[in-house]
Amino acid sequence: MPQLSVELGFLELADPPAGPVLDELVARGCGRITVQPLMLLAAGHGKSDVPAVVLEARARHPHLEVFFGSPLGVVPELLSVAATNLAAVGAAGIPLLVVARGTSDPDANAEACRAARLLAEWSGSAEVDVAFTGVTWPSVPEALERARRLGHQRLAVFFWFLATGKLVERARDQLATFAKESGLEVVDAGYFGPDPALVPVIAQRRAEAVTGIHRTNCDTCSYRVEWPGFADRVGQPRGIGHSALAVEHRHRHVHSR
Repeated sequence: MPQLSVELGFLELADPPAGPVLDELVARGCGRITVQPLMLLAAGHGKSDVPAVVLEARARHPHLEVFFGSPLGVVPELLSVAATNLAAVGAAGIPLLVVARGTSDPDANAEACRAARLLAEWSGSAEVDVAFTGVTWPSVPEALERARRLGHQRLAVFFWFLATGKLVERARDQLATFAKESGLEVVDAGYFGPDPALVPVIAQRRAEAVTGIHRTNCDTCSYRVEWPGFADRVGQPRGIGHSALAVEHRHRHVHSR
């Protein structure tokens, strides 16, 4: 999309932070900006932190049009990429474990389970399980132990992640340790990565944002429904989690020099 200025900003842990990147776009003369989360599932980051970046930008730039895009979601394009990865390593049709990033948002964890089931249908796996890298259950070792008890000899693993990082690396270490100790053959089909097939999904979400279509599920969102243990989240102001870091950590770096 050469007609667009496309920049990348982060919520936390990496530079450049999202807020200053947006401000730089305004300084370059951009009058309409879409903030598009590069996130698979809508958990706290997608439902609270990125919207806060948008609200804060509107407050700083009252005459700017700022649109908010939906996370990518569980869509056929992503399922096709994952199924292609499974086929490429000879793992299509064997028992499948989908590893996702765990969250404190029950709705997002349920979406990960939905993704696992749909991927199993797409790739022809008769048995499927899901594991999470943290926060919620089951953990990767717990899911692997369940696979062993079910008598599986080979297990395909796909990471429902856009990119590698500490969580994927830790999970891969757990896979390797379990395989060595149990004899279970684990076939690693990787994660999505910068696959060109993701681009149309990102472009579609951006177009939907501009036209006012939003695809994040609200029916069972913990910010609207009083889930046991999360009742204080209902109606919570946006950005309680990490959105402030999208601006503040740049300033901390500057002051420390």
